[in-house]
Amino acid sequence: MARKKSTQPLIIVIITLILSAIMGEQWLSSGNKTPNPPQSPDVTSPSGETENVDFNQCSVVNVTDGDTLRLRCVGANEDIRVRLYCIDAPESKQTPWGTSSKEYLRSIAGNTVRVVKINIDRYQRVVGEIYNGNANLNLAMVKAGKAAVYRQYCKKREPYEAAEEQAQHAKEGIWKTEGLHQTPWEWRKQQREMD
Repeated sequence: MARKKSTQPLIIVIITLILSAIMGEQWLSSGNKTPNPPQSPDVTSPSGETENVDFNQCSVVNVTDGDTLRLRCVGANEDIRVRLYCIDAPESKQTPWGTSSKEYLRSIAGNTVRVVKINIDRYQRVVGEIYNGNANLNLAMVKAGKAAVYRQYCKKREPYEAAEEQAQHAKEGIWKTEGLHQTPWEWRKQQREMD
């Protein structure tokens, strides 16, 4: 007997697209000329100084792992570490998934990115969504199965959860086999307990 396919993922994607279109239209009608989200111009550096940073023009210096980049942004006196918002990728020691995640982020980041800053984390990293052109790299990592949704630190979950569900259904990347590589936060907790 054939199983009936669930229409729930399709409905979530359709709702997400409709809401994105409505929000984009409202944003444009509020007087903004470009469909790019507003940027936060100030960042507190580890030295405690406030710098005027243009997050629209950042060169990729290094991909640290599947959810952290080191960038050189116009106006910054030093490189800025950026943690990708809403996602958690396997750690480098979680081979081969950590390496695969890092390499995938490196391949989609290119040389120049734009950052939409969400906040600053306890490690003094900028937490934000990273864009290469119009492509949201955070979301692309989840869609490709290279990272999981980090629900504990994700307020706008819907598009991320829809992408994760699609990756799980297709058994992409970390979803091919079960294990702690699917929940890097649990793996880190386990490592701390072993120390």
